[in-house]
Amino acid sequence: MPSQQSAGSHVVRTAAIALVASMLSPVNVHASEGSEDHSAGSQIAKHEGTGEMLMTPPDLGVGRVDGIDVSSHQGNVDWGHWWRSGKRFVYIKATEGTAYLNPKFTQQYNGSAAVGMIRGSYHFALPNRSDGATQARFFVRNGGGWSRDGRTLPGTLDIEYNPYGGDTCYGLSHAAMVGWIRSFSDTYHALTKRWPVIYTSTQWWDKCTGRSGDFSSTNPLWLARYSASVGPMPFKWPVHTIWQYTSSPIDQNVFNGGADRLASLASG
Repeated sequence: MPSQQSAGSHVVRTAAIALVASMLSPVNVHASEGSEDHSAGSQIAKHEGTGEMLMTPPDLGVGRVDGIDVSSHQGNVDWGHWWRSGKRFVYIKATEGTAYLNPKFTQQYNGSAAVGMIRGSYHFALPNRSDGATQARFFVRNGGGWSRDGRTLPGTLDIEYNPYGGDTCYGLSHAAMVGWIRSFSDTYHALTKRWPVIYTSTQWWDKCTGRSGDFSSTNPLWLARYSASVGPMPFKWPVHTIWQYTSSPIDQNVFNGGADRLASLASG
């Protein structure tokens, strides 16, 4: 019979394992009534246009891995189809603000992993609703966690044009926006030991941060630009890690490097 001390330790370990599992792959994710759902790049396409979208991006000479990103708008995704189409990684929307959970998250997160894709989650930021730390905690609790299993990408902060009208930058000054992003990033790192990827466009970033926030040494850049080239980088980032180059027929991305570098990003 185990001692009282060992039994207590077992209970603590079991509770800890359950907590980590709930952070990584929630099974009861649902959409909050009245919430709206915005996919990565939906507001960038609206404000910056999609007139020059490529069907296949150029080879940048450093290797490449093709991927996609999805949200509830794609419903139950046919993962076998996208695997056969050459897609090897995916980002899946988990949350928006602190009120929205993707009702299709479980099918999308588990289904993509089942066919062999490396997958991660993203959070659509609403900086005028609550502070960055609060939204980072909500994200991690609802699918945005990270595990050193070699198949989970660090979570992404999707920060782009305000989808609810009003001020493009959510009514925040440059300094306040940089502070909000840093609060999200620092909190995510404290909870997961990984820096989140930052998804944005150069135009939005320069307008809303005033080229005053330098995240280039910590946060990988996922750049949205629907044009013939990836274009200029946001402030201080020397290169992009992922490029979202089209939304047709689904949001498509290319990882800036070979499969070994993608695996390294997943493994930490």
